[in-house]
Amino acid sequence: MKTVIVPVDFSETSLNAARYATKLLTGHYGVTMVLFNFCDNEKQIPEAIQSLENLRALLRESGIVKTEILAVTGPGFISELDRMSREVEADLVIMGITGRSPIGQSLIGSNTLKMVEKRTCPVLIVPSSATYKDAKEVMLTSDFDNVEFTIPAQQIKNVLNRLRPNLHIMNTDEEHYISITEEYKAEREKLASLFSDFHPEFHFLTLNDVQDAIYQFAQDKQIDLIIIVHREQTLFSKLFVKSNTKRLAYYSTIPVLAVHE
Repeated sequence: MKTVIVPVDFSETSLNAARYATKLLTGHYGVTMVLFNFCDNEKQIPEAIQSLENLRALLRESGIVKTEILAVTGPGFISELDRMSREVEADLVIMGITGRSPIGQSLIGSNTLKMVEKRTCPVLIVPSSATYKDAKEVMLTSDFDNVEFTIPAQQIKNVLNRLRPNLHIMNTDEEHYISITEEYKAEREKLASLFSDFHPEFHFLTLNDVQDAIYQFAQDKQIDLIIIVHREQTLFSKLFVKSNTKRLAYYSTIPVLAVHE
């Protein structure tokens, strides 16, 4: 991991994400954190740069990370963030999200899921009430469907290698709640091989509703980070842009890492 972009609109939601990112990246030499601000017009850029400089100075109290600042204008926040992420070949975007205030009050909160949809790079969603702590327990969700081609194992391992957590892989296919097939067992073995360095534990749905099952499991196992593979034409892909999964991000205190197949 070399470049991490943290969009900032100076709302408390985005500032919390910036503090979280600083603590997460402290000690990882060779990583550059880019504080990114979108301006409505060029006249706002000098003021934005000064505000970003002030924020960079404040973040030094949270940790030491090589930090660059960037203020841009353009056709829109998401389009510019997407363009910049591709231009610098960002490894990760860390964004805040909130449900405590109307969506329109926070540029960052209203656009985080839109950035996930861009599929440019992994997006770490930091809820407004989340505080940084070492991620000792990590949950990876999977529907156990063609995992060798749908699970971005290297992207996930890039994160896991930095955290060295206990890895829990949870089945999110409701059919396996009813029965475990030979096909499922074969896919489970492939996942075990892909993440063998982390000695994963496998778990099944304990509730009919996937969303409720994830919440319950996260509470029971004191999960520190949830990793979701965002795919097309799957249950989780559909949930991710609808109310249920928004609740997961908006109201949880657990950061959610969205990766793409």
